[in-house]
Amino acid sequence: MILPFDLILVLFVYICAVAALTTRDLLSAVMILGAYSYFMCLLWTEMAAVDVAFTEASVSAGIGTILCIGAISKTKRRSND
Repeated sequence: MILPFDLILVLFVYICAVAALTTRDLLSAVMILGAYSYFMCLLWTEMAAVDVAFTEASVSAGIGTILCIGAISKTKRRSND
């Protein structure tokens, strides 16, 4: 494992997690969670867990993000926050 690359990935995962929790726009939060899943996929690949990385990429970063964006597009905004 390459230590500087792993630390950068963990930093990006942490930044994405904090940003997704603090943002108020749902679409932005979903997109940030998609990036979080992508960075987790890279982290799993770096740890030689390719099967887990493939599942993370296909289910969470792929289908999960698309389904959440579709659900958000069907909702109406109640307030102007």
